[in-house]
Formats: sequence, C-alpha cells, structure tokens
Amino acid sequence: MKKTVLALAASLGLSAPAAASIPEVSAHLSATRTMTADFRQTAESGAVATGKLTLARPGKVRFQYQKDVPLLVVADGRNLTMIDYQVSQVSRYPIKQTPLSVLLDANTDLARYARIVSSTPRALTVEAKDGKHPEYGVITIFFARDKTAPGGLELKGWRVLDAQGSTTRVDLSNVAFNVKVDDSAFRYRDPRPRSRPGSR
Repeated sequence: MKKTVLALAASLGLSAPAAASIPEVSAHLSATRTMTADFRQTAESGAVATGKLTLARPGKVRFQYQKDVPLLVVADGRNLTMIDYQVSQVSRYPIKQTPLSVLLDANTDLARYARIVSSTPRALTVEAKDGKHPEYGVITIFFARDKTAPGGLELKGWRVLDAQGSTTRVDLSNVAFNVKVDDSAFRYRDPRPRSRPGSR
C-alpha cells in the first residue's frame, strides 16, 4: 500500500512524505560554516532594498544594506540587532526569538519546528515556526538542490510572515559557502550617544 501511495504521489508531481527531507536540511546547515551572498529584500509594500549578506554559524549574520539605506542588521551569536542610523535607534532581540534562528541557531530542533512544504528533484521548501510563540513569526525557506553545495542544498532565500501579518521576502544570489569571514563583520557602530566606538 505504501508503494502504491508513493507511486500515485509521484505521478501527480507531489513530494514524498515531509519528514523524509528534514535530515537533508539539517545536513546542509551542519555543513555550512560560513556563507556570503548578495541579497534582495522585498517588503509587503513592494519596496526593494539590496545589499550583502555575511553569515557564520552558529549565530552570526550581517545584512549590509545599499549605501542609501541607513539600516544594518547584525547577529553576534546571541542577539539579533537592528540599527537605524537615520534616527540613532538600536533594537535588540534574542536570536531564538526570531525566525532566522532556524538558519543560525545550532541547537534548533528542526523536526519540532519545521515541515517540508514541497520537495522535488530540483528544489526544497521548508516552513518553520514555534507553535508556542506565534509572535516569533513564520519563516518559509527556499533551497535549490545542488550536489556541489553543503548537504546537497543551496540556500536561495526565505519569506517571513510576522505577527502583524506583514510579509518580507529575501532572495539570494552569488552565494558562496565556507569562505573566509572576518569576525569583525559581526560588530557595528552604535549611533547612540556615549556608545563605545566600533565599526560599521
């Protein structure tokens, strides 16, 4: 009976059972030590911003926006910090309370929080959320299957649905895995008065 169901699913272009692909995602994350990419961020309003992403697992990421966007997002291993240089505002959140924890936190239990939305020979889509904390939002992650990439998957981007119902999409290009990344990338200049000097 199981073989019959799988054959029918395949004939309809459907994916295999979702749980079968969760180990693939775990293998990809475990094999990804660092990553750099160009990103394109599209807001709910349609506004677009671009920039450079730098990631180091576990827990570190930097979104360096284009020059005319006075924003910076940095995770230092524990907290995700959003810096608005235009108004000198700094907002900080524990990584585990953000949707990006799925990609950054080495201790995330994917089998508990994630499910496979679709799985084909060319692509894999994963949705993750904390059922006990809907305020953390929902992240849908897009992968392309690539035998040369860590774990056989290449991260193509993600879509975040926040608690207010707004959606933000991030698409990646020019992705490079396991390249040299300087730890200074995960520091920032605090724009608030009497802050310690750093680097942006």
